[in-house]
Amino acid sequence: MKNEELEIIKEALSGSQKAFRTLTERHSASISHVIFKIVRDRDTTNDLTQETFMKAFSSLASYRSEYRFSTWLYKIAANSAIDFLRKKRINAFSLDQKIETSEGTIEIDVPDNSYNPEQDLVRKQQNITIQSAIEDLPERYKEVIIYRHKDDKSYEEIADLLGIPVGTVKARIFRARELLKKKLKGI
Repeated sequence: MKNEELEIIKEALSGSQKAFRTLTERHSASISHVIFKIVRDRDTTNDLTQETFMKAFSSLASYRSEYRFSTWLYKIAANSAIDFLRKKRINAFSLDQKIETSEGTIEIDVPDNSYNPEQDLVRKQQNITIQSAIEDLPERYKEVIIYRHKDDKSYEEIADLLGIPVGTVKARIFRARELLKKKLKGI
């Protein structure tokens, strides 16, 4: 494979468009994967993948055959992605740092909205109410709801566990949800 790839690289260096296309097709998916792991955006990944191949082909003469071609491409791809993130980085300032204005020095006071005990209490009470409503369901409805929503089982898995047809599982889940809606109306 390495000798074959070296031949393709030589052809690309001599200006063969087919060789360029072959190298691009062979390595495009892995280069995109490397870039996506860094930038986490599909459109940016596509742009940077193209940019990586443009950079690679413009500096193909600097490729040294004692190294794997893919490793050389990965390095170009990673550097392109990192450069993109550096350029994108926003100018930030410290919230702890005082700001000088024409009227004097001011401090920034940022409210902490991360924890709201009242919301937490309401959420806990709702969970208790929902749990109580599930416990009050008839056994055949309670078990399918628990399997489906707590244990995240598929309809087929529930049918196998209970030894009933899938249609019966679906009907019981539907009926259980209807009963829960009536019990939980208004919370």
